Amino acid sequence: MISPPDPELILFTTAMGLIVIGLAGLVLSRHLFRVVLALVIAEAGANLMLVLAGYRWDAVAPILTSNELPVMVDPVPQAMVLTAIVIGVGVQALAVSILIRIRQCYGTLERGAVAERMDAEIAAAAGSVRDVSQEAPIGERPLPPLPQATTPNRGEGS
Repeated sequence: MISPPDPELILFTTAMGLIVIGLAGLVLSRHLFRVVLALVIAEAGANLMLVLAGYRWDAVAPILTSNELPVMVDPVPQAMVLTAIVIGVGVQALAVSILIRIRQCYGTLERGAVAERMDAEIAAAAGSVRDVSQEAPIGERPLPPLPQATTPNRGEGS
């Protein structure tokens, strides 16, 4: 007979999955709004992990109703998660308002295009020429030339 899955393991796996999905979205997404959404997903996973850290499966809510003291759930992680949710909503609102402003100024939310236009704006405001080529060096080879091989290559006659 197959035993039912452990609910604690399922919840911890879900929390870690949310964190991993959020971090992958932060790293892989090129659209700024998707980056904010990935941050929200990672935050939800972290909040779930904090709630699970203080939860006891055999405990009751931390409300005293009688003189006896039963085993209670730790209320500190729950209070931390409530605070984190409030702060998270504020950060998300700020991020979305900044994204709206970026979209109004630059016409896109693609990370590369926005960064390129911001660099051009900063260079224009500073009165300098923007370095557009980061790939090829200007001028000669910075290292001395490689010495010519004096020994024959393999496969050639000696």
